Amino acid sequence: MSARLSGWAAIRAVTVLTYAFLFGPVLVVILLSFNPLEFGSFPLKGLTLRWYAQLVRDGQIADAVETSLLLGSATALISTAGGVAAALALARYSFPGKHVVSTLLTLPILLPQVVLGVAVLLFLRSLGMPTSFGLLLLGHIVLTLPVVVLVAQSRLYAIPAAYEEAAMSLGANRWHAFKDVTLPLLAPAVLAGGLFAFTISFDDITATLFWKPTGIETVPTEILAMLRLAMSQEINALGTAMILVTLAVPLTAIAILHLVGRRRRL
Repeated sequence: MSARLSGWAAIRAVTVLTYAFLFGPVLVVILLSFNPLEFGSFPLKGLTLRWYAQLVRDGQIADAVETSLLLGSATALISTAGGVAAALALARYSFPGKHVVSTLLTLPILLPQVVLGVAVLLFLRSLGMPTSFGLLLLGHIVLTLPVVVLVAQSRLYAIPAAYEEAAMSLGANRWHAFKDVTLPLLAPAVLAGGLFAFTISFDDITATLFWKPTGIETVPTEILAMLRLAMSQEINALGTAMILVTLAVPLTAIAILHLVGRRRRL
């Protein structure tokens, strides 16, 4: 009995240390973003919103935030539409080369982003295409499309095809059967896939460094550029803002899904 208790105590201790290792730096960044001193130090000598005010007035950071929001929204929209269509084809239809297509769609998840970034860049350079915002958007779609496909496909397998067949037997065509029957049941997966795509695009830095054109910065690449120039407390404030956005997006989605579920039950 004592050996079992000591084993559980060791597991708890390892779990606590693991979480402390993972989230400790995040907590430090958040705390230092309120530090009134120019250089981070503990204990804090007070609290201030000075660095957040400087972020609001910084034109370069505003441009980076605007680029990230535009890029993330466009990526989420295109990846969600394409991913749902691909998932529907893979889950509902049989066609030659289906397994090959499924493997190719999920392959970008298996490849390291550095390898994928260099490969796509060299391929497009061989075609004579310069880096551009369109190339950056295409690259982010390549990164996020497999996630949407997997999320939507797993949900489609849980929705019986008999629902669509019943709707079509009552006179609905295939499009109306999907729109009125399958899509409402698929909505949680569509929303989750879109949010995953937005979050991945908004946070990506490794592949973005290869694909972005000169003069365009996203929030992660702007943070990297700031780190190269000087260690400013604005970096902590900007990092905290990114953490809040990354947390707010899925929490908002959970709240929306919970509200939709309650309304359906009523």
